[in-house]
Amino acid sequence: MNHKTGRRDFLTKLSATAALGLIGTAGVKGKSVANLANGYGQPKSSMPTIALGSHRISRLICGSNPILGYSYMGHHADRQMREYYTTERTVEFLRKCEQAGITAHQGSSRHDYLSVLREQGSKLQIICLDSEQEKIKETVKNVQPIAMVHHGGVTDRLFAGGNSNLVHNYVKTVKDLGLMAGVSAHNPDVIKQIADEGWEVDFFMTCFYFLTRKLEKEEPKQILPVGGYNFFKDDPLVMTQVIRQVKQPCLAFKILGAGRLCSSEEQVRAAFQFAFENIKPTDGVIVGMFPWFFDEIGANVKYAQEFGR
Repeated sequence: MNHKTGRRDFLTKLSATAALGLIGTAGVKGKSVANLANGYGQPKSSMPTIALGSHRISRLICGSNPILGYSYMGHHADRQMREYYTTERTVEFLRKCEQAGITAHQGSSRHDYLSVLREQGSKLQIICLDSEQEKIKETVKNVQPIAMVHHGGVTDRLFAGGNSNLVHNYVKTVKDLGLMAGVSAHNPDVIKQIADEGWEVDFFMTCFYFLTRKLEKEEPKQILPVGGYNFFKDDPLVMTQVIRQVKQPCLAFKILGAGRLCSSEEQVRAAFQFAFENIKPTDGVIVGMFPWFFDEIGANVKYAQEFGR
């Protein structure tokens, strides 16, 4: 065996396996993303929807982590995602999501692909995740989102350091611009605190896993600590309890444990079922996708239709 070739093949398979769990189901075969649509017209399938302010969006929202090269599976998968998601491929991918019935995309301040997307006539509604208060106006101008959301990792850090006022100031600035304002967090206590204090937030982004926690000596059993992140089995139960308690819509993310709940199609289907059965009817889910390996768009849409109604 050529050892160099074997190593390259191994890394490719490792990256594919890591990415496959991010948004799809390992059992879906025989479909290519290219077969999803014959052009970019009206969606072929109806999707369950929710209200977000005055907007109506699909309950399944396309996330941006794979597009930005964040796999949560290690640097090999990160690199493969970054190399795959050129501007051209990103635009093509999002148009196919739209064709499949997904009407919203959780993006970031990166806007190179969004301008091309709009030039092609896309109607995708953008929810922008960011944390730089001084750049809000610039980001709004470039991205043209329907809402701005304070970044979850930064939110958790600021709350832990006693600087929650900075997050609140971000929300106030967004509201002053006439946009919907959201807060993302991994720590369920942060969501509860904001709700208890009555902040003027329109919705939350709620991670199923408390990834920013400080580890103690005695912790619940982890789910495969891969890529330097700690995913705990009971975390989704805790966060979904908070989701059901707050009045605002919640957009749940990492419902598949960033690929750790994707060893089979049945496991992925069960993860979607758990998510939709444990959030409110007014809530949605954000799922990133990497369709290099198989048709993750079609698989995710199918589960959202099955359980999201």
